[in-house]
Amino acid sequence: MEIRRFGPGNRRPEGPPGTRGVQAQVIHQDARGSVAELSFGARAMITPHSNPNTTLFVVVSGGGFVQVGEERARVHHGEAVVWPADVPHGAYTDGSEMRAIVIEFSGPDDALVRGLLEGSATTPLRQGTTADGALAPRAAAADPYDASTGEPW
Repeated sequence: MEIRRFGPGNRRPEGPPGTRGVQAQVIHQDARGSVAELSFGARAMITPHSNPNTTLFVVVSGGGFVQVGEERARVHHGEAVVWPADVPHGAYTDGSEMRAIVIEFSGPDDALVRGLLEGSATTPLRQGTTADGALAPRAAAADPYDASTGEPW
């Protein structure tokens, strides 16, 4: 068994140039992709950037804002955002804090060819049915984040 530590005391400053107030710890990385924990302080920002990989940004505590292309939206704990390959994306907080797990897959979304390689698809998926760079509409209002509670243990 291998236990990998992350969270307070294990993070380091992280992000593309211009990023501020963000610390991260890689939890796992191999040829298929990587998983990391990110911690945003109040008024922290990952500057908009793009990369060649499809990425899931999963908010596990707190909340803030995300950007995909020109679209911006507020996100709360319990929500995930798809950052498509080669589409500018970023995240930031105002006066609150936010923690997220970032799952970065190696390469772009393969939904259009998934199943074809294994010989199991009957028809390819239509263009735009997955990760096309738009944020999904919010189903219900999330509970407001209480910064006084701190990070969960």
